[in-house]
Formats: sequence, C-alpha cells, structure tokens
Amino acid sequence: MKAILSFFLAALTAFTVGFVRASAQNPQAVFPAQQRAAGDPAVIARGKTLYQINCVSCHGVDLRGGDQGGPNLLRSQVILSDQHGELVLPIVRGSRQAQGMDPLNLNDDDVKAIAEYIHSVAATIRNQGMPPTTGVPVTNIVIGDAKAGEAFFAAKCAGCHSVTGDLQGIATRVPDPKALQNLWVSGRGGGRSTAPGPGGRGRGGASDRRIVTATVTTAKGEKIEGRLVRSDDFLITLRLADNRVQSFRRDGDRPKVEIHDPMTAHRDLLAVYTDKDMHDVTAYLVTIK
Repeated sequence: MKAILSFFLAALTAFTVGFVRASAQNPQAVFPAQQRAAGDPAVIARGKTLYQINCVSCHGVDLRGGDQGGPNLLRSQVILSDQHGELVLPIVRGSRQAQGMDPLNLNDDDVKAIAEYIHSVAATIRNQGMPPTTGVPVTNIVIGDAKAGEAFFAAKCAGCHSVTGDLQGIATRVPDPKALQNLWVSGRGGGRSTAPGPGGRGRGGASDRRIVTATVTTAKGEKIEGRLVRSDDFLITLRLADNRVQSFRRDGDRPKVEIHDPMTAHRDLLAVYTDKDMHDVTAYLVTIK
C-alpha cells in the first residue's frame, strides 16, 4: 500500500511541476492545448494549407465542425492528448472508417503538419472548445483571380468537367462561395447524368460520380463489369447491373482486373493545389451562373 501511495504521490508531483512550468512560460496555460510547446511556423503554415484542402469541408474553417458533419476538433480528446500527430495518424489511415471518417491519401509528414496547425489554433482559445481569440474566420473567400482560376480549370479540370455541361449554373445551384469551394475541392461538384448505373439506379447526383467500378476479364476473354464491392489480393467482388453480386478468386494478375475510380484525378490534384489555386478556381466558378 505504501508503494502504491508513493507512486501516486510521485505522479501527482510530476504533473504539478509540469503544470507550474507550463504556466510560468505561459500564464494563460490553463488547459493542455496551451501547455504544449509551439510548433515550427513553417510546418504550421504548410499544415494550414493541407487542412484547408483535406479537412475544412468536414471540420470547418474554425475547426468546430463543417458542412459535412465532422466533429469539433477543439473539443476532441484525441487532439488534447496528441503531441505531434501520433494519435491523429491512425485516424487518417482509416481507424475510424466505420464511424464515417474515410482514409486520406496523405503521407506521415503531411498528417503531422496538419496536427501542428490544429494544435496552434487550439492554443489560441480562451477556454476549451471556444473559438480562437486571434482574428475572425474569413467569411468572404472570393478573393482569388478569376482569370487565373479559369486557366487552372482549363489545364487541370476541363478533361472531365465542363462549365456548359455538368457544372452549368454551379454558382446558382451552390450560391455560398464557401460551400462551393468545399464542393469542388472534395470532388463532389457537378454530376447531372441520368444514365442508369450499376444496380439499375439512375445517376442523378454528384455522389454517383464517386462510384468505383471494375472490369474483370476472365481466362476465356469474357469481360464482366460492375460496381466494386471488394478488392484484395485474393478476391474481387462486383455488384452487376442486375444487382447480383459476383466474386472472382485472384491469383496474382489473373484474372485481369481494371479498376475505374472517378476520384483518382481529384486525389492526385490534392498534392498540387495551393491556397492561391483554390481561391482562384473558386473566384472563377462563382461566375458560372
């Protein structure tokens, strides 16, 4: 019993000393986010850009939740306990996919940079969970160069999208510039096709553009196409046009499998976008009414 009591007293002393030291360095350090050492400004700046590209649509410009229902990061126990992205990384890799957090195609350094940015924002709030005290989130994001945005669109987007086709009237359909920017950066914009998709359902919305399909070519040369249900080293499963589910055993590169993911181009562009590109393209798209 004495040994246990001594252990707890030592732990309490260590915590108290750490808190006092943190408070001495920062008199406002009244919760964990403020007791953490500040990160590298260059890393934080890069993390802010990555956050705006990958996270803002779900978690919001002020980290308190976005249009697509992501949780408030300023109240997150993960963020409070994390130091340098080690607790954020498994979530980004897919540990909470069952709860609606899909994996993101980011390397470890990018995830750590985003975590540093989140910590830097959390450290500016007065009380845990309140908005940052330094500055007000920008509400008017139409600050880009529309001509530059048009040029970027022509070079990077026009191969799949058209302002006279799937994006016709996009600024009228989505009048809020912030929502419009979140929409096109995440790849959920456009999509007016009414052609039937796998399973006999019509393609009436942008979400159908995210459907991953596959073509399996059997040893006899027969091509079987459908919506991708599962794919790994041993099995590929498709949902066919008549809604039947069919699976094929895989042995190396047999049978031949071609996967068609309409979001590949958008994911590839995530590594290309700059903050300026996003503002420029948004400034261009708000003119498409």
